[in-house]
Amino acid sequence: MNLILSDRPLELPPLDPQAVTMIDLSQLRIGHCVGCFGCWIKTPGRCVIRDDAVHVYPRIAESSRVLYVSRVKYGGYDTPMKTMLERAIPTQQAFIRLLHGEAHHFQRRVAPKQATILAYGDISDEEQALFRRLVARNAHNMNFASHQVRFVPEHEVEAAVRQEVQAW
Repeated sequence: MNLILSDRPLELPPLDPQAVTMIDLSQLRIGHCVGCFGCWIKTPGRCVIRDDAVHVYPRIAESSRVLYVSRVKYGGYDTPMKTMLERAIPTQQAFIRLLHGEAHHFQRRVAPKQATILAYGDISDEEQALFRRLVARNAHNMNFASHQVRFVPEHEVEAAVRQEVQAW
């Protein structure tokens, strides 16, 4: 499955629903993770908070190709994307393993991903370097088989998304 996860509405031509799922996080009701670890202890693999996130993180887990579209703020994902990625913790287990000499969680039925992160906003060179490091550090926990980060001006986001989807 191919997934577009965006922190803003996108004006795109109609997508084949069998091939691509588009999720606009700005239109969903997604609360913040409260760090209760209920998704590991009380209801393994399912968040105890009942909101729209419970329909999104399973799609992230099953997708083999993901396009993340996010504004960059202070060298990190902006609030809608960061909130969703934090709420995707049920896709991991509480158990730890060594991966490339580092401690990482075991994945819970998460497909390896080809990920493209389309970052936009007024991003300084320092923020770009910090964001690239963040994505590289998260790549193991998010089960990225490969990833690339592209920075585009805000007015070019839709064109960049169309270009990525056409390459699929």
